[in-house]
Amino acid sequence: MKAIQCLGIIALAGVSALVQAAQKGGEEYPVKPIRILVGFTPGGGPDITARYIAQKLTEEFKQQVVVDNRPGAGGTIAANLAATANPDGYTLLSVSSAHAVAPAIYDSLPYHAQRDLAGITLSAVSKYVLVTSPTSGFRSLKDLLAAARAKPGALNFSSAGTGSGSHFAAEQLLSMAKINVLHVPFKGIPEALTESMTGRVQFFMSPIANAVGLVREGRLTGLGVSSLKRDALLPDMPTIAESGVPGYDSVLWFGLLTSAKTPRPVIAELNREVTRALGEPELRKRWSPIGLDPSPTTPEAFDRLIAAEIALFTKLAKAGNIKAQ
Repeated sequence: MKAIQCLGIIALAGVSALVQAAQKGGEEYPVKPIRILVGFTPGGGPDITARYIAQKLTEEFKQQVVVDNRPGAGGTIAANLAATANPDGYTLLSVSSAHAVAPAIYDSLPYHAQRDLAGITLSAVSKYVLVTSPTSGFRSLKDLLAAARAKPGALNFSSAGTGSGSHFAAEQLLSMAKINVLHVPFKGIPEALTESMTGRVQFFMSPIANAVGLVREGRLTGLGVSSLKRDALLPDMPTIAESGVPGYDSVLWFGLLTSAKTPRPVIAELNREVTRALGEPELRKRWSPIGLDPSPTTPEAFDRLIAAEIALFTKLAKAGNIKAQ
């Protein structure tokens, strides 16, 4: 989270100077509708952020900006469509952290995540919360770590699927805490939460928006927030870093990409308008209750974040022998 916070305050000075009337073939951009591809079903972070951005760009550009959900294969179907689309700025891609996971777990992809796609901006970040059943007996992260170390391989954790953000957030915890815990993947977040509430699995790294209500109601016990700073949704809950795993920092992020061959003035124009939309005070009030923190960056900063995340996830995947299923 610390690195992403630094990215979020990178000065955007100079972008407006670079962006004059972004042109291609003598025409100002945009002169026709824009499509934002989303590699997941409606309702998740990539979809929520894309729909807000689409609305604001439609208002600003006076051109229709539509969201096109193309779920499947961990978001790689939509990513390939964006990578191979005409590089003119009319096909965009809304992604989550899963975009950086894909190169780590798939033996081959029809596109190269860094060479074929370019960042426009990070749009938002969210956090995970480590949750367990109230009947588990764990009242702190230290309790959980002690149990895992006492009986290596005896405990297990759920995830929203192999290669999901919740999976890799847990794998990062296992690696840093040096514990051996069995992974039990499920089809999605609801199933993983249910198994955690019943106690059939010992813990789940849940996106905070999905778990906050259950923690407040006492149906789940929260043991730690995944970022370096505490979260306003659960202000009394300590971070994992301060609870026994120093330096642990894992966040769920969302952002906007397009073909890497898109003219840079077009990318700069998109960055300027999306950044403006993400900076509106009302947006923070709208997104905060669902655990989203607007976090615009420069295109270059978002590209660097993706590269760093791919490197981290590749290291974790190799260590854990994790492959796409």
